[in-house]
Amino acid sequence: MSDIQIELANINKHYGTYHALKDVSLRIEKGSFVALVGPSGCGKSTLLRSLAGLESITGGTIRIAGEVINNVPPRKRDVAMVFQSYALYPHMTVAENLTYSLRIKGVKKDVARKAAEEIAATTGLTGLLDRYPRELSGGQRQRVAMGRAIIRHPKAFLFDEPLSNLDAALRVQMRKEIRSLHDRLGATSVYVTHDQIEAMTMADHVVVMREGVIEQQGAPLELYDTPANKFVAGFIGSPAMNFVPGTIAANGHEVVLDLPGAPVMELGRQVEANRQVTVGLRPEHLSVVPLDEASLRLPVAVVESTGSMTYVTTATTPELTVVETGRTAAKTGDNVGVRIEPGNVHLFDRQSEKAI
Repeated sequence: MSDIQIELANINKHYGTYHALKDVSLRIEKGSFVALVGPSGCGKSTLLRSLAGLESITGGTIRIAGEVINNVPPRKRDVAMVFQSYALYPHMTVAENLTYSLRIKGVKKDVARKAAEEIAATTGLTGLLDRYPRELSGGQRQRVAMGRAIIRHPKAFLFDEPLSNLDAALRVQMRKEIRSLHDRLGATSVYVTHDQIEAMTMADHVVVMREGVIEQQGAPLELYDTPANKFVAGFIGSPAMNFVPGTIAANGHEVVLDLPGAPVMELGRQVEANRQVTVGLRPEHLSVVPLDEASLRLPVAVVESTGSMTYVTTATTPELTVVETGRTAAKTGDNVGVRIEPGNVHLFDRQSEKAI
């Protein structure tokens, strides 16, 4: 049986009449990296803060290492939190910031300094121990915040959108550094982000939340390949999945897209006949092809090239985004052929939005 480090059972949180968390249950294995992801207001930060003890829950049970901690104060929960704002003491040096939690526990100065030097070597802060936060870059400050958490050897690391204040290039670098640290330390990490790319690239297990409930959880590619509903399908993946209304044909194994000139498309499986559906098409599973090889012939609204990738957006309702590797000759106003591979088509019930 898996070693469960954190268990959240039927967690509820009310702010007056607002129900922020609704019977949320989650089991986190020891040593795993779990990402809580979802749009603003979905409850992910509230759940993390409840785990840290910074929010009191209205109902449910929180266990860490098998111990119920509902009424345990934050400082005794043996978790370390890394915030978006770094939360460093400006009047303290890097070494003093790193060792603050040790010093208030009465650890001797020379022992604390040695611990700071070891953490500095792990986090790339060697040579910066005598600087103040104002003398550091954003990435260095975030490393200090992580080092301050690591030095405590907690039962779990809690990250609350720690990379939001960094520029794009530094975010990519720090993603790798945080994951590498997690692996070296054998830590249990819970990471809150609104950025699904961070969640997909860093986590072993992704939890997608919306309006205080867990919509789906699982391995990153499991959520990408088999989303449980239209919300998860649209949230996981970049650019977002295209959605087109459609109707299942009378034979039950073909679908007609609600797009101009759309042909009947083979599904490769049997579905209830005449059912109203939403068809999900990932941009990377579509391709621009010669018109005589195309599933669709569509006008182009926008062509955006990054050099390595080109994004073609069609002038249709709904619009489709196609991701092409490299360059394309397509220009705004052209009619282009778009090919759809039947094996990569996702179907969702039009009313319930659940995957079919």
